[in-house]
Amino acid sequence: MVEEKSSPKKEKKKKIKRSKSKKVFVAKGKRKSSIARATIKEGKGMIRINSKGMQSYNTNKYVQEIIREPLLFLGNEVSTIDISVNVHGGGVMGQAQAARTAIANALALYFDEQKLKEKFTHADRSLIVSDSRRVESKKYKGPKSRARYQKSYR
Repeated sequence: MVEEKSSPKKEKKKKIKRSKSKKVFVAKGKRKSSIARATIKEGKGMIRINSKGMQSYNTNKYVQEIIREPLLFLGNEVSTIDISVNVHGGGVMGQAQAARTAIANALALYFDEQKLKEKFTHADRSLIVSDSRRVESKKYKGPKSRARYQKSYR
């Protein structure tokens, strides 16, 4: 007599379907030795720089205005997106201008149908194009890149 072994049935794991309708765009910006990476996604209008709120990042209103400049082209649509920027290197103004360029590039990708890239280029080209200038390296026989040590014959 042959006995049939009943094997326990393996239960299939249910897959959770996540909606992939959220758009997320990442763009970068550079200025001097500062590098910024901006991430834009659907949200409630939060702007974070290095995981801090915009108000607590820098108390200088001029620096905050530089960073917010690309958002002036959007109008009411600013309240529908979250912006997160990671910046490192350089000084305060270099970081602000790098963040500005990164935000403008990410907005141009996110709102592609509005042709923001043309608006940014028409208003100020540095909103879209990163500044290619870098610090010149120091040479020998001098304290800096072009200056030379003084000579004295007396």
